[in-house]
Amino acid sequence: MFPTVSHFISYLFGIEVPLPFNTFGVFVALAFLAAYWAFSKELQRKEALGLIKPTKRVTVVGEPASTWELVSNGVFGFLIGYKLIYALVNYKLFVADSQSVLLSTKGNLLGGLGLAALFVYWSYKEKEKVKLPTPKKVEVTVRPHELMSHMIVWAAIWGFLGAKIFDNLEHWDTFINDPIGGLLSFSGLTFYGGLICGGAAVLYIARKNGVKPLHMLDVGAPGMMLAYGVGRIGCHLSGDGDWGIVNLNPKPFSWLPDWLWAYTYPNNVAGEGNPIPGCVGKFCNELPQPVYPTPIYEVIAALLIFWFLWKIRTKVKVPGVMFGIYMMFAGVERFLVELIRVNSKYNVAGIPFTQAELISLILFIGGILLVAYSSKNKDKLANY
Repeated sequence: MFPTVSHFISYLFGIEVPLPFNTFGVFVALAFLAAYWAFSKELQRKEALGLIKPTKRVTVVGEPASTWELVSNGVFGFLIGYKLIYALVNYKLFVADSQSVLLSTKGNLLGGLGLAALFVYWSYKEKEKVKLPTPKKVEVTVRPHELMSHMIVWAAIWGFLGAKIFDNLEHWDTFINDPIGGLLSFSGLTFYGGLICGGAAVLYIARKNGVKPLHMLDVGAPGMMLAYGVGRIGCHLSGDGDWGIVNLNPKPFSWLPDWLWAYTYPNNVAGEGNPIPGCVGKFCNELPQPVYPTPIYEVIAALLIFWFLWKIRTKVKVPGVMFGIYMMFAGVERFLVELIRVNSKYNVAGIPFTQAELISLILFIGGILLVAYSSKNKDKLANY
């Protein structure tokens, strides 16, 4: 396993490069980049077809930097400098436990003040370059794909919050014992929580800018599946605990690699299992028995579904159908994986189920209903 990027570099090249980046976090960032690419391509395609249109916005140019701009840039610069300089001065500690460094109140005051002053000066000078004797109002055209930077930031913020909330609900007993740790920890993220909250943020921004919900949902279908597949690579490589149940069954095919059938996740970032003899460092545990490597199965399934959705996207003409298909595929994929995945179970009326199984079922049924509704109302939605 590669809990950090440094472990991965050491494995590939045999050299030790101390870097404060965990593998899971890097792949989450790559997942957002993948979503950004797919979303942008689809927004551009739909705009070219006239299905979504640019919007006009009136803005004022030539104004000097406002007090709010100077203050907000100063605060932002202070936070970055406060943590960044402290992290650089205490680099070994930062590499060993970046989460504790980032989430603690410790920092470098001089570094914070210095970067705050730099950010304020930069904001002031940039505004001075375009300052006019008399500021004027101008109308600008905003194309849908130009909103992606704004959307991706809010999707990340609300997606993270949603993922944490759903994870803590799923592991309520652990959360009650340590609520602060549960909220602030970078580990423990539930995909469906991120999907629901992050998706709601994107729909809100799109709606404010004239992109109708069904079209925005269709735009997001392939990109969300691609991002999910990329993110799951990080889950597997880091060993974040999203693995399956114990698998002691013999391989069905002799050519199948052991790690693709049953794996013990050595050096997993979750710290689960028994200590590895002779291992030194923070990530020195290995599962006592091999388990199904379910993240890899989800990577394969998600990328295949993305390929299919990407192929059919130009053929689906009715708004809402594309997202309905995505919902059905996403629901089935996750429901099947849950059958061999370790997870907390609820029990209602004697029926055991996981949070993901329940949401998967809702997704699948919702997908059927959305496709049926869109197909039934295709004439009305043709000009939607």
